[in-house]
Amino acid sequence: MAKQEDLQHIDALLEELRVIEPPDEFRRNAIVNDPEIYARAEDDPEAFWAEQAGKLRWSRPWDTVMEWKPPWVKWFLGGRLNVSVNCLDVHVEAHPDRVAYYWEGEPGDRRTITYRELYEEVCRFANALKGMGVAKGDRVAMYLGMVPELPVAMLACARIGATHSVVFGGFAAEALRDRINDAEAKVVVTGDGAWRRGSIVALKENADAAVEQCPSIEHVVVVRRTGQEVAWSSGRDVWYHDAVDGQEATCPAEEMDAEDPLYILYTSGTTGKPKGILHTTGGYLTGVATTHRLVFDIHPETDVYWCAADVGWVTGHSYIVYGPLANGTTSIMYEGAPDFPDKERWWSIVERYKATILYTAPTAIRTFMKWGHEYPARHDLSSLRLLGSVGEPINPEAWMWYFEYVGGGRCPVVDTWWQTETGAIMITPLPGITRLKPGSATRPFPGIAADVFDEEGWPVGAGKGGYLVLRRPWPSQFRTIYGDPDRYVQNYFSRFGADVYLAGDGARRDEDGYFWLLGRIDDVMNVAGHRLSTYEIESALVDHPAVAESAVVSRPDPVVGEAIVAFVTLKSEIHGDEALIVELREHVATKIGKIARPHSIVLTDDLPKTRSGKIMRRLLRDVAHGRDLGDVTTLANAEVVTTIRSLSAERKDDE
Repeated sequence: MAKQEDLQHIDALLEELRVIEPPDEFRRNAIVNDPEIYARAEDDPEAFWAEQAGKLRWSRPWDTVMEWKPPWVKWFLGGRLNVSVNCLDVHVEAHPDRVAYYWEGEPGDRRTITYRELYEEVCRFANALKGMGVAKGDRVAMYLGMVPELPVAMLACARIGATHSVVFGGFAAEALRDRINDAEAKVVVTGDGAWRRGSIVALKENADAAVEQCPSIEHVVVVRRTGQEVAWSSGRDVWYHDAVDGQEATCPAEEMDAEDPLYILYTSGTTGKPKGILHTTGGYLTGVATTHRLVFDIHPETDVYWCAADVGWVTGHSYIVYGPLANGTTSIMYEGAPDFPDKERWWSIVERYKATILYTAPTAIRTFMKWGHEYPARHDLSSLRLLGSVGEPINPEAWMWYFEYVGGGRCPVVDTWWQTETGAIMITPLPGITRLKPGSATRPFPGIAADVFDEEGWPVGAGKGGYLVLRRPWPSQFRTIYGDPDRYVQNYFSRFGADVYLAGDGARRDEDGYFWLLGRIDDVMNVAGHRLSTYEIESALVDHPAVAESAVVSRPDPVVGEAIVAFVTLKSEIHGDEALIVELREHVATKIGKIARPHSIVLTDDLPKTRSGKIMRRLLRDVAHGRDLGDVTTLANAEVVTTIRSLSAERKDDE
């Protein structure tokens, strides 16, 4: 079929011959050390998930494990539980003085919060919310930096049955306004400010601008963090510390149905109405607790776990708050930038708290590569025993740098694929049993049915690319787009039928059945009739020893349809010139083929990134197309866009 032949041009990543076995000691001590777990879960996935759900505390057991009327699904029907109880009360009873969070602020202030202390603070704020009229089913918006009050507020909502909607603290007032209004939130919890690279992010100012156009908001709760003067609306605004002062340190937990909403999290689309991804209670907690425990091989008595994401994104929801707390884990939570006050900040944190597990994004890893391995080398990282990657595909060379220079060649790397919509990790190694291939997310998690389809909806063969799909439900699956069920069906369950979830990512499987992620479907270019993955080209560029990071976009071309434009940052000791640009183009041609050779390469000192560390390829597309730039207020380094635009204008095609 012509379509299938077209898709096969989404080739393999660079042929990866390196295979890394789990270390013997890790394998011996791993929670999962029997490969039969895959067969057992595949033979009876409902029984597998019911077994995992049984590890939680339920106030009423479920009657039916799963009900599926494609595309609609429900899990653990009739079961009742409370997420806050599972994250707090269970552990307060068993080990109240275990540390829940080691928190470190960017200026250097630190807090150690035990499970008992976290429980009491959550109860106080839950009581405060009830005093403001918040009840089961109401929505509460949150717009904060990485401070402990954010998980406190989330858990307080879970305790009283309110649905929370966290908005990333890097978003501007308009984005906050749109999300508050879509959810019709009753209360917003914000801060006077947040610290980022020594500067104050004006959270309260942005919240005030948003709330002016949010008729549903009755109260604005303000956490005092940065201490500057802020505008105040008497009767509406209340300081967090005043709200919790004098409140009881206990609060009855609302008994929730397994399918009751837990939270709404909006995907950060660049156009159109934001999509409110709705997650429910029982299935979501089952999914995140199970994957957190098994993927990261959690031994809660001894592990110190650090997910270096932001709670404003789903990674923070699932693997900073709900998964780790459900498993009684001690976590690290850090407020600020990885290079403040210097490029050793992360490694000093690992050393100080003796972190055993580190979970971060490939963008961060490539940034550390650019800075140089001498920074981690100055610190004792011997406590680490497991590394993780999340958020985007990781190229093999970044994987190997992470493995060698952060993990000392002894720590398995779990490269994980999942989404806001999936709620929990879907494709991942299990570190005690999985042979690792740098750059591959390896196999679907037990009980997950992933596949790669061609244009016609048929599974593709080994080595061929296509559309990543999930062929059966899983407990942490989102249930709908809040207030827009038609969009839920159209966006995710119309392409290949109501029983097949379209992830929106490209992928291929190799001869061993391992999955290699190729980035978003809309990051696939058609160059002279050949479908090429932008990520594959980025991976080839980063494979060159001079390159630290790359981002590839396309622009219209009258001859080939789409021309390839690459934006490249070099390692600190490398100086770029025309000869290097030619060399980089030929390097890509050698690795992938002449058809993938970039038409233009722009050398730049940095790439535009959000405050969570993701490269803003939308802005690079705008630069490549010569379009006016949209909102850049969510960038951590907005000034770089002007520089890149100037460089791009000066840069003529190299061919």
